[in-house]
Amino acid sequence: MLAAVAIGACMMSFSSQARAQAQPPPERSDSWQQATTIMAISAAGFELVMPRVFYSDPEVTAGWKARWHLSALAPIMTMASAALLNEVTLKDSFAGHRPGCDETNQGTPGCTSFGMLSTQSFFAFSALGQGTAVFLVDTTKWSDGRFNAGALAGEVGVPLVLSILTAVGRTTGNWESAGQVWGSAGIGLGAGLGTGLLYAMLQRPECGYSGNLVCW
Repeated sequence: MLAAVAIGACMMSFSSQARAQAQPPPERSDSWQQATTIMAISAAGFELVMPRVFYSDPEVTAGWKARWHLSALAPIMTMASAALLNEVTLKDSFAGHRPGCDETNQGTPGCTSFGMLSTQSFFAFSALGQGTAVFLVDTTKWSDGRFNAGALAGEVGVPLVLSILTAVGRTTGNWESAGQVWGSAGIGLGAGLGTGLLYAMLQRPECGYSGNLVCW
């Protein structure tokens, strides 16, 4: 009797292991992977090329101006470096499993990498944070509170749309869970706000005497 029970338990254990091994790998959408990567890079790229719109000082020529300064590379490169660091190092340190993955199948097809932080969500929302900070500083500090709709659309509107689409695409494509996506987005937004605020406060939007090589 005991022998029969033991044999039955062994067979059940073997059957459950076989079923676990037979499970197909989690499905991931390569299309969404490519699309969200493009959108995240586009959000940062748009922030890079977007000129700073401000109401010029009265002692110069009064009126709205748009200027682009080479120093705009500084906050973008800072966030790009943070995103690269996350992709290369931090993900393995956090070890946040992608949807459908756990300790038993990590390293198998569909589970060869981790999901936290979501690099695309972090990078896209860091661009949104930077643009929001630059817009607020340029409006309140350098334009004396004067509002410009074009600056709002360029610095905040476009990155906002691209960021949300990136986040939705990461979950729709089953690359990260909602918690991983929006947690990464929140961290990126905060980091972008910090770097954008520091940049906009220290760098005047007016070209001054820097010349056309670094500002126009």
